[in-house]
Amino acid sequence: MSEWLVYRGIGDPEPARMDSLRPPPPWRRFDGDPLDGVYDVPVIDSASERRLGKRPPLPTQDPRTVELVNAALYLRRPLLVTGDPGSGKSTLAHALAYELGLGRVLQWPVVSRTELKTGLYQYDAIGRLQDAQLNRSMAGTGTGTETETGAGTGAGSPHDVSIGQYIRLGPLGTALLPMRRPRVLLIDELDKSDIDLPNDLLNVVEEGEFGIPELERVADRPGQGTVDVLTDDGLRVPVTGGRIRCHAFPVIVMTSNGEREFPAPLLRRCIHLHLDPPRGDQLVAMVQAHFGEGAEETNEDLLALFTTDDTGSPRPSDQLLNAIFLTHEVAGPGSPRRTELARLLMGSPNSGQR
Repeated sequence: MSEWLVYRGIGDPEPARMDSLRPPPPWRRFDGDPLDGVYDVPVIDSASERRLGKRPPLPTQDPRTVELVNAALYLRRPLLVTGDPGSGKSTLAHALAYELGLGRVLQWPVVSRTELKTGLYQYDAIGRLQDAQLNRSMAGTGTGTETETGAGTGAGSPHDVSIGQYIRLGPLGTALLPMRRPRVLLIDELDKSDIDLPNDLLNVVEEGEFGIPELERVADRPGQGTVDVLTDDGLRVPVTGGRIRCHAFPVIVMTSNGEREFPAPLLRRCIHLHLDPPRGDQLVAMVQAHFGEGAEETNEDLLALFTTDDTGSPRPSDQLLNAIFLTHEVAGPGSPRRTELARLLMGSPNSGQR
């Protein structure tokens, strides 16, 4: 049965396994024209390296997690990951990108003021107008005919300056670019959003496309049918007709700390995965990834303290990593201050020291 698994959660990079992913179901097939040879996806960056550390010799995810992740890959559905802080929700997105060779993770951190448009794109209308005025001033004619595009449209017109220079795709907009291999998008802490954002996501998640009105309005003008815009990767990409439609649906990981309920239509479109705090081999694997093989033996006392010296509520796992690092730097193994310092860093789950 394990032959069907594309993502195996073992930490080894296996990008060729993405080629074994079967075609999507008919209702999840998208027809965006692939950007073959036009756009090179950046490789994994330091953001992933910080979270993943080095590959540990033990599996980093349990079988249930691995199977649900693969279900999301096969069905081309977003993965809604819930769990307590420190349970590895956002790290899962980075592990997916690393193991399957899907490049830099696109990250969209959500706050109460986040709107759908900021995830799709941003348009700097003021900057464009200021540059158009500057160009006319430098030309010294006041007619707007001498512009960097050579397509002036009269005095005072903002179209003196190419519009593509003032549009930047957000993380979600970049993830929906028509690539043959999907991008990984992390929508972090969706439960902190305004009440409207989960509903606003529905259409984009279902249709895999969106329009940029500023580009759609000028698409029928000479030389404006295809416009280069900046992406969240910091690279330029051509957009035709003012619309972006995906080819391979992105691997979307939405995280939630459980602070609110989501609308039923969104839940229906997602694969739900709940992560428990790492314990046992998973906790050992995390320590090995960041401190090397054998680190669990050197820090056996801190592992025991982390898992038993509390009131039953889970602690964020980064508290253990902080305690191991600092006690090695300040109070080496065998130091009488080691346990005292570790307790200070870990605190009590209910004491507010989190």
